[in-house]
Amino acid sequence: MKNLSFYNLYIFANSNLSMKSILLLILAFLFVSKTSYSQDDRRVITTGVPFLLIAADARSSGLGDQGVATPVDAFSQQWNAAKYAFSETKTGIGLSYTPYLRELVNDVNIANLSYFNRINERSAVAASIRYFDLGEIELRQTADQVPSIANPNEFAIDLSYSLRLSEEFSMAVTGRYINSNLRIPTGIAEADAASSFGADISMFYRGEEKFYKDFNGRWRGGLAISNIGPKIKYDDVGQENFLPTNFKAGAGFDFILDASNTIGVHLEFNKLLVPTPPRFETENGQLTPEGQQAFLDYSNQNAIGAIFSSWGDAPDGFSEELKEITWALGAEYWFEDSFALRLGYFNESKDKGFRKFLTIGSGFKYSAIDIDVSYLFSTSTVQNPLEGTLRFGLTFNIGDNTYVEY
Repeated sequence: MKNLSFYNLYIFANSNLSMKSILLLILAFLFVSKTSYSQDDRRVITTGVPFLLIAADARSSGLGDQGVATPVDAFSQQWNAAKYAFSETKTGIGLSYTPYLRELVNDVNIANLSYFNRINERSAVAASIRYFDLGEIELRQTADQVPSIANPNEFAIDLSYSLRLSEEFSMAVTGRYINSNLRIPTGIAEADAASSFGADISMFYRGEEKFYKDFNGRWRGGLAISNIGPKIKYDDVGQENFLPTNFKAGAGFDFILDASNTIGVHLEFNKLLVPTPPRFETENGQLTPEGQQAFLDYSNQNAIGAIFSSWGDAPDGFSEELKEITWALGAEYWFEDSFALRLGYFNESKDKGFRKFLTIGSGFKYSAIDIDVSYLFSTSTVQNPLEGTLRFGLTFNIGDNTYVEY
């Protein structure tokens, strides 16, 4: 890991930490690092605050971590806030809980609270907060010293407004405040909690229900660019880190078999809109002057300009750009709009992270309450941090079916 400040290295070397603490520190450092100096062709793109890309709700995670073109629900804020303008429910409150690294520790988790209100036929507002708790870390200088307790955490607060521009199309803008507090208390030096601002632009299409030979059907489509904003910096000696600016595009189709049975099929593509690390020339494991200059050029790129240049900056050209696109495929079956079964698959190139996993999930509706659960199985040699984790979501619908959508 190259992007550790001297301060962080000092603490890591001089603190007597438990194995759990070391794992959590490594995890925290990975969050703020960008890439290694390896000459390996596997140029994995990493950013600051990657918790913003973790599926925070059980319904979307049951569909292979996708939600840009799925039906609207209380948790649409993370995926595509434009969907709120199509909600039949006037107001919804969603609460989700996701244990993280459950096979290693028991106090790392992601919690999400969302609220939306469709204020009239054309528009809706929404707010949400995502909180990533990295658990407690015991810090001591000697084995017999009474430890001090640190509790690293990150959170994001979102506000959005969505507007329906026609019967079938809507757009939304979202503002986001991001805070990343990964500092380790010490009397030597203090690293401040990092903060930044981001914005999302999203759009959503939902066609009319149409009659086909043996069933009715409905098309959906969505597109969003999320986390547009300046770089985030953790301390004066550390590097600035790109936000995980991300492009999402997806489509879905509902097979409405009869009044009781509906099957939705959804496909989504994602690409990080941050620079691809170039090849850094090294000699005896150290950067050459040319490599140092390449690193500086890479680090100093403008965050907004990178949104455009990231579509064509991969050293291996178009073939490598294609590897940077992940895709997810999911299906959702509803019976009488009260019980759901979900299946999903997520795929990423082995040269860009090698995340491949299968997800299953289910949902239940009882009166004004929705309950969702999901589970993940890794299908690659890289084990997912959410392996073995059961994720939960709870939604309260207020003013159910206030609006009628066809």
